[in-house]
Amino acid sequence: MPDPVKDLLKRMKNMVDPGRLAGGAHFGINISNRFGLRMPEIRGLAKENGLDHDLALGLWQSGNADARIFATLIADVSRVDDALMDVWVEDFDSWDVCDQCCINLFRRHPRAWSRIDVWAARDEEYVRRAAFALTATLAVHAKKEPDSRFIGLLPLIETHSDDDRNFVKKAVNWALRQIGKRNRALNAEAIACAKRLQVRDTRAANWIAADALRELQSDKVKARLKP
Repeated sequence: MPDPVKDLLKRMKNMVDPGRLAGGAHFGINISNRFGLRMPEIRGLAKENGLDHDLALGLWQSGNADARIFATLIADVSRVDDALMDVWVEDFDSWDVCDQCCINLFRRHPRAWSRIDVWAARDEEYVRRAAFALTATLAVHAKKEPDSRFIGLLPLIETHSDDDRNFVKKAVNWALRQIGKRNRALNAEAIACAKRLQVRDTRAANWIAADALRELQSDKVKARLKP
């Protein structure tokens, strides 16, 4: 009987340009146990394959990073529960897998919001990153959510703004910036949050504040948020 996981992994491996992995490492991507496919290639394969939750589970179990990103594109969100989300975030070992999982799958789950506090409270770098990558992703895609839901996440951003680990502080910053770009009211709330971070005595909080304010107070963002 054909093994669809092995067949797909073989196909992905045959598409690889070996020189790509070094480029990924330059951007902080964990290049162990991955082929080095580009996102358009993975998305093309996923579109060709279609929804297949059982295959997604098998690809995730392979441990290959490209296969795991592929899995997030073909998994059936209706068959995903809290337990599976928690298991997958514990497997994250690279920021791109974390972010693609949040963008492609988790943000579409009806209980996505409930995982943010849970993951933020965890100490593992990529689990905590997932909390804020998911926040940033929801800020972009959850168009119908009220402002109050995002304002309610600002204290969580402040709580973890002192975490100096690279992939956490960048995700906290990402979340703050995306909230502040939703509309004028949230822009004001996010700027106020960033200014509170400015006076904290940690490098991480100061960096997050400076970078967020640079964008949120820019002419480009102000022009886009005009009524």
